[in-house]
Amino acid sequence: MKHRFLPFVMLVFFSSNVFALEPVTLQLKWVHQFQFAGYYLAKQKGFYREAGLDVNIVPAQKHNPDEQFKVLSGQAQFGVTHSGILEQRLLGKPLVALASIFQSSPYCWMVRADSDIYLPKDFQNKRISHLGRSEGAELVLMLERAGIDIEKLPIYSGLEPLADFKAGKFDALQVYISNEPYKMSQQGVATRQICPKHYGINVYADILFTSEDVYKYRPEMVAKFRSASLRGWRYALANLDEALQVTKYYAKDKSFEELASEADKLLPFIKAPGIPLGNMSVARWQWIAQLYHLDVVGFHEHKGMFLYADDSEGELSWSWMLTLAVVLSLLCIPMYIHLVLFKKKHFMIN
Repeated sequence: MKHRFLPFVMLVFFSSNVFALEPVTLQLKWVHQFQFAGYYLAKQKGFYREAGLDVNIVPAQKHNPDEQFKVLSGQAQFGVTHSGILEQRLLGKPLVALASIFQSSPYCWMVRADSDIYLPKDFQNKRISHLGRSEGAELVLMLERAGIDIEKLPIYSGLEPLADFKAGKFDALQVYISNEPYKMSQQGVATRQICPKHYGINVYADILFTSEDVYKYRPEMVAKFRSASLRGWRYALANLDEALQVTKYYAKDKSFEELASEADKLLPFIKAPGIPLGNMSVARWQWIAQLYHLDVVGFHEHKGMFLYADDSEGELSWSWMLTLAVVLSLLCIPMYIHLVLFKKKHFMIN
């Protein structure tokens, strides 16, 4: 009896291992909000599970959002970061960009509606919030390109920026377009935003990334995670109501109204005419390197390992084209034979 039972136990053991899901951690760059809706949908709809992955989505700590460190230290396999990832790569950090969910940066300057700041050149002698040169460097660049000497601008560095902005203690606050402007409107403060996107500075944002070790030694897992994540984003964008419901499950401290406002503000930065979701190009990354005054020669030395390349995409494309050609041939041959017979019959009748 024991010997008969043993094969069954072994079968159950091996079956459970074959179908076991691989644990994976995704480290976000901020707290839960619509900004990360596609990842929530990928998990909720089972896209990660279908790829054999058990994904844990971890929000950042508000006062210490260090997603790059978490991935490089092995605390997470994947993360979401900003376009400053390129500079960090050139400085020697083994980071790999997998996909850019945002084709333009949602970082903007927020000014009061009654402010006399309308254009970047109007920032002359204005007091601005503390400048983040790694994340949001495009905000600095926008002012510099307008002829503003950043070093001469008075800087606000208080501990309560929103309250002090509302009180008029400084003129412009560096913000994420879907967050602070909404909070100000809820407090009855009308604002407007001056964004790099409106002045031709379209740098990538919310970039899905991993470490070089994970990319090099777990390429299949990376490909599956990337594919499932983009699938989740496509589903979220096509089903916004459901995306808001699922996001609310994660962002428990936010109302549906706030999440809907976030979605409305962020969609123009995610969707770009003629550009597939998540797309990145070598040419545009080179342009970003030039924009940030980075070492372009260094970029070309690093780009092979910095930018994700799915070798199977070309093979899949050719496979799909070959299949289509075969199908068309099978359809055309009977039609051709029919036409030949019809012509022959018509000739005989005449």
